[in-house]
Amino acid sequence: MSDIDIRIEGHAGRITLNRPKALNAMTYEMCLAIEAAFDQWRDDDAVQLVLFDAAGDRAFCSGGDIADLYEQGTKGNFAYGQKFWADEYRLNHKIFTYPKPVISFLQGFTMGGGVGIGCHGSHRIVGESSQIAMPECGIGLVPDVGGSLLLALAPGRLGEYLGITATRMGPQDAIFSGFADHYIPELNWPDLIGKLMQTGDPDVISQAAKPASGGTFEGQMAQINTLFAGETLSDILTDLRHASGSFAETALKMIGRSSPLSAACTVEMMHRLRGPSLSMEKALELEYRFTYRASEHGDFLEGIRAAIIDKDRKPKWQYADADVPLAAVAKMLQPLGAQALKL
Repeated sequence: MSDIDIRIEGHAGRITLNRPKALNAMTYEMCLAIEAAFDQWRDDDAVQLVLFDAAGDRAFCSGGDIADLYEQGTKGNFAYGQKFWADEYRLNHKIFTYPKPVISFLQGFTMGGGVGIGCHGSHRIVGESSQIAMPECGIGLVPDVGGSLLLALAPGRLGEYLGITATRMGPQDAIFSGFADHYIPELNWPDLIGKLMQTGDPDVISQAAKPASGGTFEGQMAQINTLFAGETLSDILTDLRHASGSFAETALKMIGRSSPLSAACTVEMMHRLRGPSLSMEKALELEYRFTYRASEHGDFLEGIRAAIIDKDRKPKWQYADADVPLAAVAKMLQPLGAQALKL
């Protein structure tokens, strides 16, 4: 059984992630196979839309399969990760700029690399089990795969909040934040997929959509905008420590699981990205500056060791007991020159 099932059915190019036991985590080979399909279908008139779904009910895609990156990085082979991220970001950009409708069905967990393939299409569908998050700071990365663009576009200071706390979004919050478009009960998905294959018309999606409920962000925006408005991570932490109430307390606890260097760079990225020059290209370029250096100079290898390899959940982060120096943030995000990302 292949890790990914790529075929044409009716008017649809279909891509089904097929690693349910691994929560459909995306391997390097899957990434390259998806890109090849997108290239092939771009000028194929038989394919009127592209449809992403995944096997099992626990996850659309829980992220990238990062064990190989750890193995190569600990051997000093940083080029492996640098090439992996460059190829993955090129795919994210292709999905975002694709000339045909790209529809994704995001059940269960959609995190990290799953956001990169599932949340950049034209029609992003969530159901009652959907849980979307950008938890990269917890393994010593920054929100990447184009996720920094979605965070920078989110209302108010929601980008900082989601990026450094890794808060999970249910269906309504995902739509409010700009990570999803339509809520459709999951029992109705097979019928909708059938109609999409049969008609090649994405308009059937809005006809099937229902109002989502259960979100919390809208009611928390005043707090989020006040407490996450700081210029740096240190400013945000100061504001949270001086605030009263369970919201600030929970946020502090969640930020405490993140690499301080990663969280500080995430806040800086949000500030750099917002504004008239915001684009997917700019977001991916900034992300790549960080991930290019993440294994050698960041906390990535230590984050993977603590979470995936030794599973002790006790990472030894840089700057764990001190403010992250501005120079350290600047170093991780400075231009790469000849090594800059090429899309």
